[in-house]
Amino acid sequence: MALPDRSFFDLLAEKAAAETLPRFRSGTLITNKLASGFDPVTEGDRAAETAIRALISEHFPEHGVLGEEHGNIGLDREYVWVIDPIDGTRAFISGLPVWGTLIGLYQNGRAIMGMIDQPFTRERYFADGQASFYRGPDLDRRLATRDCRTLADAILFTTSPHLFEGRQLEAYRSVESRVRLFRYGCDCYAYALLAGGHIDLVIESGLKPYDVGGIIPVIEQAGGIMTTWDGDRPENGGFIIAAGSKTVYEQAMAFLNDGTLK
Repeated sequence: MALPDRSFFDLLAEKAAAETLPRFRSGTLITNKLASGFDPVTEGDRAAETAIRALISEHFPEHGVLGEEHGNIGLDREYVWVIDPIDGTRAFISGLPVWGTLIGLYQNGRAIMGMIDQPFTRERYFADGQASFYRGPDLDRRLATRDCRTLADAILFTTSPHLFEGRQLEAYRSVESRVRLFRYGCDCYAYALLAGGHIDLVIESGLKPYDVGGIIPVIEQAGGIMTTWDGDRPENGGFIIAAGSKTVYEQAMAFLNDGTLK
């Protein structure tokens, strides 16, 4: 069975951008998906996923689709697309260009190809099954994570420490207190920075498959490591750690997997 190539991923990203960019910083309509709390979704989320799914259905009708906004079909098929049309909707509605469109392809449950697209900054990170690549306004290059040799020299990102609770928060803080620099609030863009060799560690909680499906291949095929806190494959989301080097990964895992999840 023929697999999609980079040009097809590019087409998916462009169709999504045609729906998201006109609504960015435009006062787009926001709907809250939670009766208690705040889980926003915009017109852009729904329209972008619709556009992506239409192209997949046209070109790869035998594939399944797992999407954030419009449900799932064919999750038992060999190939399944995993879509988050706007990862970082809170950033999107706040005017921050750290959101992105995530498009992943799973084969028998494992992420093999993926893309992180940030159309406002015109940056695209793509994993073709063997290697990861960056395309920006002035540069095309192959991606490689940074070989940071110690946690004490690492730069750490997380969306927000408020997403951790109880013993998981203690575990996260134990890592945060040992790195050189930590920053908050970059959503999927933090993983793009890690794949590009700019930072060393991302630690998250409560992620869904569509939050990681497009990211996993980009990180792994750039030379990084991405797992759950207990060392399992990350395709189903949950508590996630991504690191650019094995040394930083192992040192961080010593604090995350010391019994805090049991």
